[in-house]
Amino acid sequence: MYALATAGWHWRALGARLRRACQATGRGLLDLALPRLCPGCREPVGGDGLCPDCWSQLPLIAPPYCPRLGIPFVYDPGPGILSMEAIAAPPAYGRSRAAARYDGIARDLVHAFKYGDRPDLAILLGRCTALAGAELLAGADALVPVPLHWRRLWMRRFNQSAALAGAIATLSGVPSAPFALVRARATQRQVGLTRSERARNIQGAFRVPPESRSAVLGRRLVLVDDVLTTGATAEACARALLRAGAVNVDVLVFARVVDTARAPI
Repeated sequence: MYALATAGWHWRALGARLRRACQATGRGLLDLALPRLCPGCREPVGGDGLCPDCWSQLPLIAPPYCPRLGIPFVYDPGPGILSMEAIAAPPAYGRSRAAARYDGIARDLVHAFKYGDRPDLAILLGRCTALAGAELLAGADALVPVPLHWRRLWMRRFNQSAALAGAIATLSGVPSAPFALVRARATQRQVGLTRSERARNIQGAFRVPPESRSAVLGRRLVLVDDVLTTGATAEACARALLRAGAVNVDVLVFARVVDTARAPI
């Protein structure tokens, strides 16, 4: 009996090794036939990331920045100093972090990911986002992607925020809770709306369904989205999660809009 079990284990292990070898061979042949292209400039690259030129142009956000909102400072004001936005209108969520400014190549990547049928970009964007949000992920219990209404999900075929949260979950080990939050009603697209119009547009649009309360109650959550613009969507989602019993909600995005005309501090 032991010999049979051992033989079975060896055959399964051999099968797994053969599958991995076939997959590696298939990837190699595919790379020869269809070289991987940089998602920024479409030039051939060796891996699945950006080419050196595009990487150097990616407007990454690095310290110093507001410890609450992650808005980059033009100079270092010292530890603990908040941006004027964080002082004037503190959000319901705790902290927000973004990997890059929503400009140049970062904007092109988001557009390709969101509207260009490129869910494969979740891996690249997820790496950058996970690195930018390391301090948020360190104390998190779960990742909650911003949900799409079912009609928009059907049209787009995938939720870019859920894909991004899945990539971050794989990299960080923090589990994703894709059904913790739902969009209860369809809303107008936020593009082109003013700050106040955005807030009115998504008012009451999000809720935690009864079957997902246990995934939220008493937990420290990180809300994941592709872009943070005015923060209206993140605010509405955070309030819904906090009402359902979340202990804390932080926000993590790949890119955020930075008003360069109003240099913070």
